[in-house]
Amino acid sequence: MAFPRSPSPLRGGLGRGSRFSEREGDIAPNGKEKLLVIDNYDSFTYNLVQYLSELGEDVVVRRNDDVSLADVTALNPVAVVISPGPGTPRQAGISGDLLRELGPTLPTLGVCLGHQCLGDVFGGRVSRAPQVMHGKVSRIFHHGGSVFRGLPSPFQATRYHSLMVERASVPDELDVTAWTDDGIVMGLRHRQYPLAGVQFHPESILTEHGYQLLRNFLEDARRWQQAHRRS
Repeated sequence: MAFPRSPSPLRGGLGRGSRFSEREGDIAPNGKEKLLVIDNYDSFTYNLVQYLSELGEDVVVRRNDDVSLADVTALNPVAVVISPGPGTPRQAGISGDLLRELGPTLPTLGVCLGHQCLGDVFGGRVSRAPQVMHGKVSRIFHHGGSVFRGLPSPFQATRYHSLMVERASVPDELDVTAWTDDGIVMGLRHRQYPLAGVQFHPESILTEHGYQLLRNFLEDARRWQQAHRRS
């Protein structure tokens, strides 16, 4: 869960040269593969879009109640990022259905609420965190694989949430990939499908190595697509 808050200024701003689309036919100007961001009505969504654009992606943004599974399939994105947002996983529009129905073949990264959706869809329990985290920085420990490849452990990351995926409830299908000093789950990965989640905000200016984490996800997504003969 991310709290309602005033829009945060984009790092560097989304200038005219940024490559993202909200409708515009969803045609990337240079013919590149498209990356879909599901916007859960969060002020941080376009910070994520900015980071992904700076990493060279042509980003298409869709609100969680303004896109169907058929739309996503027709778009045929190389990967999906599910944004933070207010509320619970059951209030995140298409986010859960996308993970459930398309997740087996579509690389997807959930951020904050998107991470909680990943836990919820596969049987984890999302409950109140012991402490409300609103713009607080924590040390993140991790196992060094998946989206955390090449990152130091621990590193500092910014958290905005009052809900969490309970560690004891994490199902066998998911691995816990990151955690805090007090054991709160900060990262998940599906053992079979190309799905990952992070509870913290990689796009926050106070999060260390956010670009590298997102780059790792994008590299993993393209490797998955190549290995599975993306058409």
